[in-house]
Amino acid sequence: MYSTVVITGASSGFGEAFAQHLAAKCEHMVLIARSEDKLRTMAADLSNRCNTQVEVIPCDLSDAQARAALTERLQQINGSKLLLINNAGLGDYGEFCSSSPTTNRMLMEVNMTAPVELTRAMLPAMLQAETAHIINIASLAADLAIPDFAMYAASKAFVASFSEALRLELAKTNIHVTAVCPGPVHTNFGEVARRTGKSKKEVPFRKWFYTTIPCVVESALSAVQKNKPRCYPSFKIRLAGLFVRNAPLWLLRMIMGTRPRRAVPTT
Repeated sequence: MYSTVVITGASSGFGEAFAQHLAAKCEHMVLIARSEDKLRTMAADLSNRCNTQVEVIPCDLSDAQARAALTERLQQINGSKLLLINNAGLGDYGEFCSSSPTTNRMLMEVNMTAPVELTRAMLPAMLQAETAHIINIASLAADLAIPDFAMYAASKAFVASFSEALRLELAKTNIHVTAVCPGPVHTNFGEVARRTGKSKKEVPFRKWFYTTIPCVVESALSAVQKNKPRCYPSFKIRLAGLFVRNAPLWLLRMIMGTRPRRAVPTT
């Protein structure tokens, strides 16, 4: 039973699933996303069903001023058992040479800067808590350099590395840090990542490789309770992660350099 659970990107996908799963297991929940209407609808439903105090904070994590106000609020949170889930993320599928500098900046702010600032804001209270958990949503892409997904994969490599280093720094404290590295999942992420004028078939993942949202959420929560440094949800993702982490770099370059690429204009 958590005192407070903080979730970014809470209006859909993993964030919404985490909220639904944890609402009955916490006294106070903070939902963060850009979609205020969706958050307020979720908050009313969760409060009624689970008798949980749900706080809504609309915030565009790509905006520095909005993040500053958010971190100021998070610094006021305290409790005996705290959980921070850095889930919000952006993707951009397509060649880097044709990418938008604005989109690149937003991706870096949301995927890298926001988790760092929000984690830093909550760490003092976490160090004073009885127990505290941090879940950072990385990706299987953190272990790969992916053509047409260069910015996203690099940002998730940052999240995974940051999580590992933070975990080591906090090893003798009561704070558990876990990086969750799912493979492809059916959420609205692909639609957001897909550039205008590109084919809907461009995202290069086979259907059999997909993992379900409940599998990712349940695996993540189980991993943090067991104080695991990383979580690869589902057997096939664990197997893929094992291969990627142990394969020689020349082999990964060859595989990624020859894989089918579908980031082509719609005809």
